[in-house]
Amino acid sequence: MLSVALRTLRARWVVFVGSFVALALGVALIAVMGLSLASSLNAPDGKPERFAAAPVVVKGADTLRVPTSIGVRVHRLAQPRAVPAGAVAKLKKLGTVVEDRSFAVRARGGPGDLVGHPWSTAAFAPYEIDAGRAPRAADEVVVSGDWAKPGERVRTDRGTVRVVGTVRVAGTGRVAGTGRGGATGRTGATDRVGATGQVGGAVARHGFENAVFYVDERAAALSPRSVQLVVDADAVAVREAVRGSTGVQVLTGDARRYADADPDRDGEALTAMNALFGTAGGVTGFVSVFVVASTFAFAVAQRRREFGLLRTAGATPGQIRRMVLAETLVVGVLASATGCVLGAYGAPRLAARMVDGGLAPGWFTIGDATWPYHLAFWTGLCVALCGVVAASWRAGRTAPVQALGEASVDTGAMTRGRRLSGLALLATAAVTLVLALAGDPGELLHRKTYVSRPMLLITAFALLAPVVVRPLTRLIAWLPAQLPGAGGMLVRENAAAGVRRTAAIAAPVLVTVALAGSLLGATATLNEAKADETRRQTTADFVVTPASGAGFDAATLRGLREVSGAEVSATASSAVYVLEDGVSLAKSQARAADPGPLAATTRLPVEAGRTSDLDDDSIIVNREWQRHTVGQRVRVWLGDGTRKSLRIAAVMTTGTGDNGVYVTPRNAPGATVDRVDVALAAGADAHAVVAALRAAVHSSGGQVLTKDQWVRASRPGTNRTTRLGLLLVLGIALLYAGISLADTMVMAASDRVRDLAVLRLAGATRWQVLRLVGAEALTVVTVGGVLGLLVTGLNLLGMWSALALLSAPTTVEIPWTAVGAVLGACAVTAVVWSVIPAALALRRRAVELAGVRE
Repeated sequence: MLSVALRTLRARWVVFVGSFVALALGVALIAVMGLSLASSLNAPDGKPERFAAAPVVVKGADTLRVPTSIGVRVHRLAQPRAVPAGAVAKLKKLGTVVEDRSFAVRARGGPGDLVGHPWSTAAFAPYEIDAGRAPRAADEVVVSGDWAKPGERVRTDRGTVRVVGTVRVAGTGRVAGTGRGGATGRTGATDRVGATGQVGGAVARHGFENAVFYVDERAAALSPRSVQLVVDADAVAVREAVRGSTGVQVLTGDARRYADADPDRDGEALTAMNALFGTAGGVTGFVSVFVVASTFAFAVAQRRREFGLLRTAGATPGQIRRMVLAETLVVGVLASATGCVLGAYGAPRLAARMVDGGLAPGWFTIGDATWPYHLAFWTGLCVALCGVVAASWRAGRTAPVQALGEASVDTGAMTRGRRLSGLALLATAAVTLVLALAGDPGELLHRKTYVSRPMLLITAFALLAPVVVRPLTRLIAWLPAQLPGAGGMLVRENAAAGVRRTAAIAAPVLVTVALAGSLLGATATLNEAKADETRRQTTADFVVTPASGAGFDAATLRGLREVSGAEVSATASSAVYVLEDGVSLAKSQARAADPGPLAATTRLPVEAGRTSDLDDDSIIVNREWQRHTVGQRVRVWLGDGTRKSLRIAAVMTTGTGDNGVYVTPRNAPGATVDRVDVALAAGADAHAVVAALRAAVHSSGGQVLTKDQWVRASRPGTNRTTRLGLLLVLGIALLYAGISLADTMVMAASDRVRDLAVLRLAGATRWQVLRLVGAEALTVVTVGGVLGLLVTGLNLLGMWSALALLSAPTTVEIPWTAVGAVLGACAVTAVVWSVIPAALALRRRAVELAGVRE
């Protein structure tokens, strides 16, 4: 059988080209993902940036550690604690202590991510003066980079300042975000930023940040709270001095990086990147199996006469099956090997693009691991063999006389096994949806769910397609068939009669349209639901937001509260932690607000209790909490790690998952007000109130927005990583669809040579025949598009039902533009690859074509 398989491959190479390319690309993607994962597992430890030259850094408690029966559960605190005053006093006896402060600064003409520091901390990076001098007065600053020159006056949200110097990182140019190349020793207290680089490849910076240095007194006034400090003393003595202070950390060596801003950004970037490739890998496996199975099923159906002749010549069903499997084995081995080569070529280039795009850390490169190649090769081979199992079984189960008798008749496309499998998958999709809606509707809103669920329906519809192809084709082509001439009628009858051919061509269109509609539609519907939720909950007439993103200072808040005719509700972002089932430490986003003003400016989706019952001894929770009965007490840890028992004052609906908890400001120690809702008092002049609000935030650069402006500004969007992941998934699906369409069209063309010749002998011109072929291709693509839209509708209907049950009703958002673009690409591919083979075939005389036999 192997020799027969090899001769078949040589004679029918066109049939196997599409499967070869699809498998090779799938294996290449798996190799790329495996190599990326292997490289991320061996990530180097980060190096300190801001404190690379600091002797010892002492940091207040920034993590919550809760012992459980299965170990200690750890969560990062929303509001880290400062080093206790007693410990600070002891440290000052050991040596010089410098308090570190970091706060956002917004300057006209400056970068959008400016951060302020005390000048005394500049020596620990180390920074050195590049031009000008150090700051000496409250209105003087030193900046990094070249966005401002010494002598310039700059207007900021912290007041107008005069730039007196610029700084750079001492030593050789350090690449931003890598933490490498900076000096490691203490260089003295001089003025020390430097080589232009990138943080994660996204924002051009000088060194690792865009810094603004103030004199220490002014920095302390702008940011009174300090959670870490630098101590110029022996590390052993420092540890002894802070012994007994809960959660206080003494950082030396490379551990000083934990005092930098966002020290876990590299790990978070790698996690997001691996999630992206994991999703793409799952879709790649699904679509490649789908394409291979579809292609081989159609190829087997085309070769019924060939198999019938082999059976007549004495071949057993087992030999036929082994021949088909041998063909697939050869294709699978060659395609998998090719895919590994492509993966080795493409992985480093993709890694470089990930770094340039800010999706991977600056140090990320592809290592020399070999296991990803083994994984990719054997996965590809298994995919090929699994994809053809059903086709090989079908090839050998028909008797010789039946095969010869049915060789030219397209019947029996819907086998019992195919029907049962399709119905089983359809029932599975329906049952799992009902169970999710009845048990945990919120699960349907998770990305992993709305990415995987469409695959069940896609496979079910593809298996059941022969049942609906004929009636659907007749419906779609009904109007063209009524037009004068026989063209429309021929298109309808040809597409309806060739059930296998129509189903095989419609399948990749179904996959692509369904994935595009389901994935993009799910994110759009969820975002719309969140926007609707924000609109319903906001009853304030105006919302005031800080310009710097760091919150409002006390003076600005006093000015806002003194505005006549305004009910002001100032809220702050915090967090609350709770131990679920005694083993899981869960974090809930919290808003800290005074209950009276909160009730006047916000309509919380409360289903039990009252918002006005909130006090310093209580909390408002949502139904996701294990305990959510009004009056119950829950043990929680506040944003700074303080343990407390609070009474449930009210319970909110779950909504889209953005309904966190509400506490009073006293239960959010260290939280800074970052939003002020304003409701107009009865009879108040709106214009006068707006003018007063703007005057109150003028010096800090805050914004006064109307309710509608706030809803638009806060409208959620798909984050960059998720968007790129979805585009990667859809790109893979569209690529496979193109391969499958082209391959199936070329294969189908060889079977239709005699049909085209008969049309020519009946009087049709060459162009009429080609137009007929193109119109038929468009009809079949439309069939696939309709089935894909049906799958999209069913998937989005499930999400819509989940949102309704979660008290977050919204409208279903179908991404018509994306679906239209995908359908258009499929249509162009189908028409091109159906017309070109037909045109080449029609170059021969019609009489000769009419006599063609297999």
